[in-house]
Amino acid sequence: MEPAAAWVPWDPQTANWTMEPTAVWAPGIPVEYASTEIFGSCHQTSVPASSKAEQVVEYGAAAQKDQIEKPAQEFAVDFNSMEMKIQDPIHAFQEAAHEFEQDVNMVEMKIHRYPAIIRALGDQYTVPTIVAIGPYHHYQEHLKQAEKVKHVAAYHCIRESGCSVQEMYDAVVSIADDARRLYDKGVMAGISDDDFLPMKFYDACFLVQYMLSCIPSHISEMDPSLSGFFGSNENDIDHDVMLLDNQLPWLVVKAILRFRPVPLEVLHNSLKGCLQDRKVNKEDPFVMDDGYEPPHLLGLLRLHVVGRSKANLKLPKETESISVSVSAIELAEIGITLKANKTTELIDMGVKKKGALFSELYLPPLSLNRSRASWLINMAALELCTISYRADDDIKDEDSAVLPYLLLAMFVDREEDEALEFFTSLQDLPLGSCYVRIMKEIENYKVNRRVRTKVHAFIYKNKKTIVMFFSGIGALVSIIGTLKSLKVA
Repeated sequence: MEPAAAWVPWDPQTANWTMEPTAVWAPGIPVEYASTEIFGSCHQTSVPASSKAEQVVEYGAAAQKDQIEKPAQEFAVDFNSMEMKIQDPIHAFQEAAHEFEQDVNMVEMKIHRYPAIIRALGDQYTVPTIVAIGPYHHYQEHLKQAEKVKHVAAYHCIRESGCSVQEMYDAVVSIADDARRLYDKGVMAGISDDDFLPMKFYDACFLVQYMLSCIPSHISEMDPSLSGFFGSNENDIDHDVMLLDNQLPWLVVKAILRFRPVPLEVLHNSLKGCLQDRKVNKEDPFVMDDGYEPPHLLGLLRLHVVGRSKANLKLPKETESISVSVSAIELAEIGITLKANKTTELIDMGVKKKGALFSELYLPPLSLNRSRASWLINMAALELCTISYRADDDIKDEDSAVLPYLLLAMFVDREEDEALEFFTSLQDLPLGSCYVRIMKEIENYKVNRRVRTKVHAFIYKNKKTIVMFFSGIGALVSIIGTLKSLKVA
């Protein structure tokens, strides 16, 4: 019986074998390991051994068949080689162009590698510390320990689903080819289905259990050993599962979610405001568009952090020129103060008037720590990869919001050495349409309030002298008043 895919589990209801089970089966797990640690109730029989005589007959027949077919195969190869030589070379270029076009069409969903500008920021933003998701980091030695935890996560996914290993594994196998195309072709060329299929299965089960651990009502019901792992390694796991090249295509995750659902609306709302220590309770629950599918978990995080452009957003008027950067001091000189936004979405950045003389540049607040810094860098890396093939006119604010947020956040005066070092390391990041819009708003403010901004700038630059002058006048008035009172007396 020819298997449909690698590691297809043995099904006692359909198999014709009558031998007793001799080994425990699980996708990709060595028999000795599986039989003692994980799938204690899933059995597979060994393949019935043929008799030696049958093996000899089969071998002889195969050898005879090879002797007949080999010359024909060699001739066919030579013929095809000859045919290729007389073909127009333009076909090779045409094939390369077609392949490139396919890659561009899938750019939104692909599992990208890091751009050079992001790799230069260091391993702390690009290398997993405890768990590998997908093939790019799978074989690193320091990540092997987490593979056992993936098997535990798979066990609980299967048990909680009430379905069989066969059903769940086959669901992953059915979309494996589509998932394979989303990874780097050079990497995938060296990975067989024997490795790739179980890798996808266990990674998906692990991520489903991770998502459940992010929901308070589910973490309390989770197996203590699994919840203990997620809890004690929370920061490292949060960091690893949001790395750009440590992602699993969402279609693979969705294959497991069919059997072990996660309340995504609760997960969605827990992701909103994840860059701040405070939570905004008055925000409306996030509702995902019908038919929208995120590329992966990092893409899902970015969707909730960025938000969507407002339909009534007024674009600033065109100006003759704009500055590409501005400092906090320059903003203060012209009467623009920095203010934390009431919402948590990055798309809500811009300049608002405040009275006749002043305006505010409002930004979503940020409580910086290791995980959040890494999330911002990796969301920015995702934007770089997805907008690199688009024309500027096709890029909306929500397509490139993390990049300008990182650049605008440098305007904030920060005394913490860690925060200062983090933001100054990002100065070479490319600008986005959202950033250009805000710089236009600042330029329009300066142009439309030229006299007032000059007056404000003069006052700001000379405020110490002005304060001393008026303090002196106040003291002089006080002295004169005292002298008058003495004269009257």
